[in-house]
Parts: sequence; C-alpha cells; structure tokens
Amino acid sequence: MGSVTTWYTFINCLDEFRYFMPMSGAMDYEGDDVDAAVTASGYQPEDFFIYAMTGSNDFECSNFTNQMEGMLSMESGNFVQADNETDGNLAFRIKEGNSHDGAAGMEYTYNGLRWFWSTKTEHKDSSKEEPYTVNTKISEVLDDPAFGAYGRLIFPANDGYYSGNTLGGLRLTWYNNIEPDKTVEITNYMKDHAKAGDTIFFDIYTEKEKAADPAKKDTGLFYFKGNPGEKFAVCNAGGGFAYVGAMHDSFPHALELSKKGYHAFALIYRPGAQTACEDLARALSFIFAHAKELEVDTSCYSLWGGSAGGRMAAYLGIYGTKAFGEKNLPKPGAVIMQYTGHSEYTENDPPTYACVGENDGIASWRTMQRRLTRMSALGIDTEFHKYPGLSHGFGLGTGTVAEGWIDDAVAFWEKQSLDMK
Repeated sequence: MGSVTTWYTFINCLDEFRYFMPMSGAMDYEGDDVDAAVTASGYQPEDFFIYAMTGSNDFECSNFTNQMEGMLSMESGNFVQADNETDGNLAFRIKEGNSHDGAAGMEYTYNGLRWFWSTKTEHKDSSKEEPYTVNTKISEVLDDPAFGAYGRLIFPANDGYYSGNTLGGLRLTWYNNIEPDKTVEITNYMKDHAKAGDTIFFDIYTEKEKAADPAKKDTGLFYFKGNPGEKFAVCNAGGGFAYVGAMHDSFPHALELSKKGYHAFALIYRPGAQTACEDLARALSFIFAHAKELEVDTSCYSLWGGSAGGRMAAYLGIYGTKAFGEKNLPKPGAVIMQYTGHSEYTENDPPTYACVGENDGIASWRTMQRRLTRMSALGIDTEFHKYPGLSHGFGLGTGTVAEGWIDDAVAFWEKQSLDMK
C-alpha cells in the first residue's frame, strides 16, 4: 500500500518531489498512466529519479515487474534504465530470495537512500545545482561554467601561494584568520549573481592591450553591486606584490560594503608595486568612465587595502591616477589601510584610517601609528586602531578582538563625505 501511495504521489506531485522509492507494489500494470503523467507535467527524465525494488519470492514481483518493464518500453523515453549512478532515471532491482516482508523493506530503503544521497550521484538537473559548501573543491569553482573565462581569477592566478583542495581548507601565504564560511558565502554570492545574468567581473584592459602585455590577462574588477546612486569603494588585497589574496583580503570587504549599500570593486592586479598601481589607476579610470551605467556616485570614493594592497591605496591617494599613466581623476575621499608598513606621507595625503594587530610580525603597529600621527600634525584627518594578540592578515577579523573594525572604517569614510558638503 505504501508503494501504491508512492506511485500516486509521483503522478500528482512531481512539482514537490524529485526522488521516489516504490517497493513491491504496482499501481499501473502496463505503465501507461505513469508515463502519461510525466508527459503532461512537462518534466524531463533528468528531473526525477525512481529506485524501484522487489524480491524474487515476493507475491507482488510479477505485477511490479510488468509495470517497470512497461514504463521502460514507452516510446516517450520518459524512463531510462539506470545501471549505475550516472545513467538513467529508473533503477529497477529484483533481490533473489527476498519476500514481501519488513527485512526486505529495510534492505531496499538502505540501498535506495544511499543511491539518492550519495556524493557520487550525478543524475541531477543542472538548473537545481546545490550551493557550494566547505567541502566543495576549489577546482570546481575555478572550472564552473557560470563564471566563464574569469573564473580562474577568483583564486590567485599564481597558485603557488595558496594551498588546500576545498573551500574550507583554503590557506593563503602570509594570511591568518581565514574564514571558511565567508569563503563559501562569497563563492555562492558570485555564482548566484553570475547565473542570474548579473555582470560580476569587468576587464580593465582591451584585448589589444592584453595581447601586447599577456600579464594584463590576469587583471580585472570583481563587482559587488550596491544601491543605485551610492558611492563606491575599490578594495585591494595584499600578497606581498607576489600574488593577489582576494578571497580573504578584498572579496570579504567588498561583499560587506555592498551589504551596506555601497558599490564595491575588488581589483585583481599584476603583482609588482608599479604594475599594481598602474592597474589600480586603470580600474579607477574604468569606473569613472562607466559611472552612469554602473549607477555609482564618484564623489568621495574610497580606496581600501591590506598589506601590499594598503600601499597601493596610499600611493594612489598621494600621487593620483596621472602618476600611473591615466588621466587625472579626483583623489579618494578616504583611504582605509590594514596591516602595512608603509611609512611615506605628504601633506597631500587623503584622510586615512588604519588598523593592525599588535603581534603582526610583518607590519609594525608602531610604524603605522607614527605615520598617522605625523599626518595628523599636518591637519589630515586620521584614525588608528591596534588589536592585541592579532597577527598579520586578519581580514574582517570576525570572531577576534578586531571584529567590527569595518563599521568604524565606514563611519570614518562617511565623515569625510559629510565634511565635503
């Protein structure tokens, strides 16, 4: 009777259920009604899966087998015998010696559930793909068709600077406090928006420019869209000018800024202090040139950066885009810096917010504090924070004493915007 109920559910409820496990109970001895229900529903063979089982000594075996064979013989092709875990949508099994009893039912249920929920199962509708998890392989993200050619830039192009096979196991050279859940959130955000048809990546160089300098192929802007007419920020990850650690040092920041309504861009640049700054200048030129279609307010934009990315933000803040090969554009309204030993400053520096861990063995908090103190003496608005116990590259600092620093930084940026009015 439970099997008959399962068949009636199949006929009437394909909108609600995907997997079905009828056991030793036929409803439609020729299979015509079941086949007609599938055709009428508009669903395709890949949209559902049936694991049907009975025993050779089961009194219902003959009727059950007739229904299965009838379904598989239909000209519609709605049912295809599944001989392994990658082919077909109807796995019909007869267990030699099994009868119509509870022991057989438990065996069928065990094997059916293993089939339905096995990680090896590949008979799934691609339009109903599961989201990424901490167990998703990094290679699956890089090769996901949703991202096209730019997918390879989601993780460092120079793969010698990261390790780990899965999203949860990602490790980046020189970085600490990497959050697996944030990595999963970011990659799912990207995939969801890409599949929805949203543009999440922009080239900043033309094909001709990339052909002339192949290194420019590994550049671009990942876009985290904010509210129409809101200000924008460009986030620059560190990586010692050897690679771009965006997954921990700019994507999380950009995502959080977009949640607050700001347009946020994360730059993938050519490693090297000079080339990185040239790419940042080009990125700013791109955003200003496309401000209308991007619906961004270009007044009082901000530059964000950690470690090497902080140096980039500072250099562009001091010297401007013209110094790096682009036309002269307004300087940022604020520079937000994390854990960088950058010490250079001038009276032309923009207002600057900086934070660092006291245990940072790469960027001394004293160097950062001294720089901002001297800038303040010149009348430049500054704000400085140091956090006990934290080492280099803590990112958003979630779960640490630095948690919430990004809110302070946004408030500092907003203050500059108000001062400009």
